[in-house]
Amino acid sequence: MSEGELFAIAGLTLRVGALATLGVMPFAIGVAWCLVRLEFPGKTLVRALVGLPMVLPPVAVGLALLWLLGRRGPLGAIWETLGVDLAFSAWAVGLAAALVGFPLAARACEQAFAAVDRRYETVAQTLGVTPFATFWRISLPLARRGVLYGALLCFTRGIGEFGATAVVAGIIPGRTETLSLGIWSRVQLGEDGSALALCAVSFAIGLATMWIGERWLARETP
Repeated sequence: MSEGELFAIAGLTLRVGALATLGVMPFAIGVAWCLVRLEFPGKTLVRALVGLPMVLPPVAVGLALLWLLGRRGPLGAIWETLGVDLAFSAWAVGLAAALVGFPLAARACEQAFAAVDRRYETVAQTLGVTPFATFWRISLPLARRGVLYGALLCFTRGIGEFGATAVVAGIIPGRTETLSLGIWSRVQLGEDGSALALCAVSFAIGLATMWIGERWLARETP
């Protein structure tokens, strides 16, 4: 495996993880806040559905995505009208990473908002601050450590995803091959040296990500 291939695989993995995290976090924050601050019918079911991708086999998650993104799925007419093929594309890789990372991000954010004292929000609203401004200026800053940790978990889970990605995106060199898929394919081909090189890059990225995150969290600790 050439150095160019190594950098291409690592670059795709980082882009997928970053874009999946950026796409997931607004939804994770919104869902988490609703689960903590609102009361509505079916709340327990919603919480269970949020965590469902964590307990399902990754292959099952991939099959579900393939069914939704494929031309023969329930949304097939939409993809055909738009002239797009999402399955077996880089978009499919990102969606798989986002789906498996969402429960971790949402759970972390939920715990973070649950730890925020509601009295701060109540005082702000009695002073005439709008609910949105209260959330943006008080709730979210107070929950930022948990939100960051959720983003960190989402990113690391996304860059390490294998099962769902392999099903919905395949292992296409230069197009959908992430570090985890590259390691698997090279092990199957007997290219142990290349597999070990990809493992080393994966280890370095994971360690650097966790180290940077932990240092940031340590600075934020009162």
